[in-house]
Amino acid sequence: MARRQAPEGDAGRPAPDPVEGGEAGHRESPHKGKTGLSRVWRAFFYSLDGLKAAYRHEDAFRQEALLAAVLIPLAFFLTPDNLARALMVGSVLLVLVVELINSAIEATVDRISLQDHVLAKRAKDIGSASVLMSLINVAVMWALALA
Repeated sequence: MARRQAPEGDAGRPAPDPVEGGEAGHRESPHKGKTGLSRVWRAFFYSLDGLKAAYRHEDAFRQEALLAAVLIPLAFFLTPDNLARALMVGSVLLVLVVELINSAIEATVDRISLQDHVLAKRAKDIGSASVLMSLINVAVMWALALA
């Protein structure tokens, strides 16, 4: 019986094994490819773990969560307009989403190396700028909704 050859990648080399990730010693998660409700259920608990980790380890996330705890109920008292409320609440929730992404970027950069590097600084600065933009968005949305 003839043995199947692996598909070829660049320059005649075998294409990387998708499970192996193409680099020695680096594997993709064995959970990739899971489907259905069990994947959604597990993903929900991974998300809860992420929220707990952000709250436990990130000062900025705790501050913004406190801000959300104050501003979201306040939005319901300040305007009777449901569209204005939705924009106000949505803008506050966006800050939390952007902060979670920024924290993930920072953790990943720190995982790779704690040494100063121009690209690490750039990644962290851009993540920080995205949080700033989301905070400016809150101010603009609230000002317009309450004008």
